[in-house]
Amino acid sequence: MTDLLMLLTSPVVWVMLLVAVLYNVIKVMREYERAVVFTLGKFWKVSGPGLIILIPVVQQMVKVSLRTVVMDVPTQDVITRDNVSVKVNAVIYFRVVDPQRAIVNVEDFLYATSQVAQTTLRSVLGGAEMDELLSERDAINQKLQEILDRQTDAWGVKVSAVEVKHVDLPQEMQRAMAKQAESERERRAKVIHAEGEFQASQKLADASQIMAEHPMALQLRYLQTLTEMTSDKSSTIVVPLPLDLIRPFLEKADSKDKKTG
Repeated sequence: MTDLLMLLTSPVVWVMLLVAVLYNVIKVMREYERAVVFTLGKFWKVSGPGLIILIPVVQQMVKVSLRTVVMDVPTQDVITRDNVSVKVNAVIYFRVVDPQRAIVNVEDFLYATSQVAQTTLRSVLGGAEMDELLSERDAINQKLQEILDRQTDAWGVKVSAVEVKHVDLPQEMQRAMAKQAESERERRAKVIHAEGEFQASQKLADASQIMAEHPMALQLRYLQTLTEMTSDKSSTIVVPLPLDLIRPFLEKADSKDKKTG
């Protein structure tokens, strides 16, 4: 009994009790934290940031972070609308905007958000075709974000973005898509080649029409071709001289002779 009285009257014991009481009474919330305070089990108010003083035994608090949470959605097996089985994972960005609802309306808002994200991912991607899943990623991300934000609004959670990270296709689907891409490249190459041939034929037709209207142009082109062929001095080329090439000169000579005669 004497030892108990000595223990109770010890300054060290009183200091430890005081520290314990102050620890449970005085709380400090950081800038990104809020305290949901309950009085006798009933919601009282949201406090913070800064110093918070609680009434011992009567009041309790739950601390909530307002920072953005980055959460990975586990890989989900999805069957698309065109019956292609794929594995898809995603990442969601969200934060608490109403601490009261995040604590009062749902038991664990982090777990609840993760579960609703998984079910929504399977539902949305299951309603899309494979081509949409690969080519319209932004539209699918936007749709996922809107659905999740609407479902988590009752929990005081704001979903700011959803990103589909990886789509794992079956091997046979990858081979089929590779063949399709190769066929598309070959088609484009043939179309470009055909367009080039068409443009070249148009230019040749225009050139032939000009030469038909101006015979001298054909002769000049002929002489230019001869010059290009004889640029290599090491070779000897025998080219027949067409009569049409010298006929204009002969006609000019005949006209001069008639004038002088």
